[in-house]
Amino acid sequence: MKVTWGKRWAAVLVAVAVLAGCGGGGDGRDGAGASARGARLSGAPEVDSERDLPELPLDRYEFSRRDYDRQEAATLRLTQVCMKSYGFADFPLHWRERDATLGSVAVGAVISTTLTGSLDLDRARRLGYGVDGDALKEYRERRLSKGRLVTQDEYAVLRGVGPGPSGGGFKVNGRKVPSGGCSQRGARQLWADVKDEPRMTWYVTKRRAALDKAVAKDRRMRRALDVWADCVEDKGFARYASPEAAFRDKAWRRGGDGRTGHTPRERATAVADIECKREHNTAGVWWTVAAEKQRYDISRHKASYDEVRADLDRVRAAVRRALA
Repeated sequence: MKVTWGKRWAAVLVAVAVLAGCGGGGDGRDGAGASARGARLSGAPEVDSERDLPELPLDRYEFSRRDYDRQEAATLRLTQVCMKSYGFADFPLHWRERDATLGSVAVGAVISTTLTGSLDLDRARRLGYGVDGDALKEYRERRLSKGRLVTQDEYAVLRGVGPGPSGGGFKVNGRKVPSGGCSQRGARQLWADVKDEPRMTWYVTKRRAALDKAVAKDRRMRRALDVWADCVEDKGFARYASPEAAFRDKAWRRGGDGRTGHTPRERATAVADIECKREHNTAGVWWTVAAEKQRYDISRHKASYDEVRADLDRVRAAVRRALA
């Protein structure tokens, strides 16, 4: 499964839900059944791996992985400047807290998949629908800072946690510590010029969710999923309404850390799932239908999308200044 982080991490756990509503009644077949030939769309990109998926129109109206990485670097820089202004002259650019952990967020980031499920055949052969324990460990280690441990005095200013019942509103060296401490102040500085923060954060996410539902109901997508389901069934496995349903099958006994039993049946099903998606270009059909609906939605709500992109550019400009 593809590891994803940053691009839309507030919504990183949405994963393959777009396909959950497909093939709802009966055995999931469309009428008397769909032919494999009829499921393929002329002009759709041939998608055998996630590298084959072109950018979607809505991607231009959201922060990229690179954007988030640069925001993180800029926040660290501004946090360091803030901490030094309160007398911590040797405060490092990279730091860590004693109880720092990614917890379930890391698990969610590792097990999340693309909208049509995994396309990694080698991983399916080894792990079925489960998580690689070593990959999860590596991900956690990579995301957690390896900088020096902050002191108790530094922590109070870093997080804005001072003495007293409320923990805030205290002073250091005669200066009031900002709400949320220096770590929050740095992040706020980058977004200070944003005209409408809720719109920038959620507008495209909500529009994408609505469009995903429309894609799932589209007759072309339903036909493609019927063909995919026929293919998986013909290989001797259960009939699923969608790749998402196959991923969620309780028979795999997924644990809280995302790992499964990796049984021969699970691994063979995961392999058949991907082979059928490749054989019938299921992901290519999904991309074509999704791109069409997204382009139309952008044309209908151009002003709102333009305003979102303008705010994204304001944040990018603030990041450039911080990193200059």
